[in-house]
Amino acid sequence: MKTSTDSEILHVYEQWHRTVVDRDLEGLMALYAEDAVLETPLIVVTLPERGNGTLSGKPAIREFFAAGLRKLPNSLGRWYRTGVFFSNGRQLTWEYPRQTPEGDQVDLVEVMELAGGLIVHHRVYWGWVGFKSLVASLGQAAR
Repeated sequence: MKTSTDSEILHVYEQWHRTVVDRDLEGLMALYAEDAVLETPLIVVTLPERGNGTLSGKPAIREFFAAGLRKLPNSLGRWYRTGVFFSNGRQLTWEYPRQTPEGDQVDLVEVMELAGGLIVHHRVYWGWVGFKSLVASLGQAAR
């Protein structure tokens, strides 16, 4: 797998966060490779018909983010992060921690495999606060 440069890694780190907070679907999708894979339990809430939590290909990932940006309040997370990230040129990882200066938020860890400055595999790991919000969302979706 082709490694990414430091500037490409920093670009993904900064732009992914910015485009999600700004609800910029086109900017977000520009960060993903055509054959990218996304894994997150939020898929089960956002696109229940795709219930396995994994999406392959940019069109499916676009559908997920478009639905999420329409359905989910931006207040789901405070989108606070510490500014610390880790990368080895192929993988980029950072945390949205539970504790923030303004109180608790949905806690997530973003893990992205990168190639040539694009996300090729994105996994989102949910912490306890995030898990409780997913369970609540599933309960509301079942009604």
